[in-house]
Amino acid sequence: MTAQNLDTTPLITHLMELKKRLTIAILAYVLGVLVLMNFSEVVFAFVSLPIREALPPGTPLVFLNAPDVFFTYLKIALILSLFATSPITFYQLWAFVAPGLYKNERRAFFGYFISSLMLMIMGAAFAFYVVFPLVFKFFLGFSTDLIQAMPAIKEYLTLVLKLLFAFGICFQIPIVIMLLVRLDLVDTPALKAKRRYVIVWAFIFAAILTPPDIISQTLLAIPMLLLYEVGIMLSNVAAKKAKAATEEENV
Repeated sequence: MTAQNLDTTPLITHLMELKKRLTIAILAYVLGVLVLMNFSEVVFAFVSLPIREALPPGTPLVFLNAPDVFFTYLKIALILSLFATSPITFYQLWAFVAPGLYKNERRAFFGYFISSLMLMIMGAAFAFYVVFPLVFKFFLGFSTDLIQAMPAIKEYLTLVLKLLFAFGICFQIPIVIMLLVRLDLVDTPALKAKRRYVIVWAFIFAAILTPPDIISQTLLAIPMLLLYEVGIMLSNVAAKKAKAATEEENV
C-alpha cells in the first residue's frame, strides 16, 4: 500500500461511517413521516385550539384549494417526525462525533444539546400558551356583524409554525452567549456594555420574525432581552468556576 493510500484510507473510512449514520437517520425520519401522517388530524386539532377558542362558537376553519388539507397534514407529519426521530438522529450524530472528542468535550457537547432542546421547547410553549391567545384575540376582535373571520388552515399553520420557530430560536440566546464566552470570542463585560444596542436589535428582530402587530413583537423582544441577561449571568458563573478550578490546579 502506497503512502497516498495510507493517507486517504482514514478519510474514506470516516466518509463511509458518515454515510451509514446519515442513511439510518434519514430512513428513521421517512418512516416517522409515514407513521405520523396518520396522527396529523389530531395534532392539527390541538394546534388550532388557540384560534378556535378566539373565534365565535361554531366558526369553522376552511381550506381554499383542494390539496390544502393534504399538504397541511403532510407538513405537520414532516415537522413532527423531526422531533419524534430526534433521539435516533442525535445518537447517530453522537456515535460519529464522540470518538474524536475528549471526555470533557463530550460532556459539554451533551449538556449544550440537552439545554438547547429544553430552551426550544420552552420557547414554543411560551408562544403557544401565552402569545397565541393574546394575538388571535387581538386580531379577531375586529370582527363585526358585517365582517366575519373564517381562517384558512394553510395560512394558519404557516403563521403558527413561523411563530413557534421564531420563539424556539430566540430562546437559544443563553446557549449562544455561553458558547461565545467559552470560546473566548467575547467576554461578559463587553456583553454588558452592548445592552443599549441589544435592546434596539431585539425589537428589530422581533419585528422581522413576527406578524406586524405590537403584541407579538413585544412578547418576543422582552423574553429575548431577559434571556440575554440570563446568558450573561450563566457565563459569569461558568467563568468563576473555571477560574477557581484553574487556581486549585496551580496550588
